Amino acid sequence: MATKIRLQRGGRKSYAFYSIVIADARAPRDGRFTEKIGSYNPNTNPATVDLNFDRALYWVENGAQPTDTVRNILSGEGVYLMKHLKGGVKKGAFDEATAQKKFDAWKADKQKGLDKVAAEVAKAKKDAEAKALAEEKKVNEAIAKKVADKKAAAAAAEAEVEAPAEAEAAAEEAPAEA
Repeated sequence: MATKIRLQRGGRKSYAFYSIVIADARAPRDGRFTEKIGSYNPNTNPATVDLNFDRALYWVENGAQPTDTVRNILSGEGVYLMKHLKGGVKKGAFDEATAQKKFDAWKADKQKGLDKVAAEVAKAKKDAEAKALAEEKKVNEAIAKKVADKKAAAAAAEAEVEAPAEAEAAAEEAPAEA
């Protein structure tokens, strides 16, 4: 039986969610499968991968052929690196502890890179929010200035209307007194 490691689509329209499965090559895409070894959600940033590492490594070592996308996912999770390191252990290039140490160093370096990217994204988002807030403050200040100018103009116009009325009232009172 030709065994493939591939994605099985789930989710709704325009929101795909995939299961990483071991299936016979002749089985339909969303049909019968031998084992589910993980899931892949491309809708998050970065894409979320939940993988049973040991089972994925077992199937890769036993000849299961992954599709291109699954090969990239497995490579990103370190399955192929571990397979390579185990091959070195079998050949006697180094022992199991050294292989595990190399894998842990690679995993830590990868996690550091992911954390750096996440920090950059968070910083960019914070900067964008600060810029939007500054723009909003500038617009609010312009509106407040227009409102203050309008109120000052209305007060000046009202004062002009009241001044002649007071002069006329004073003129009417002056002849009445005389």
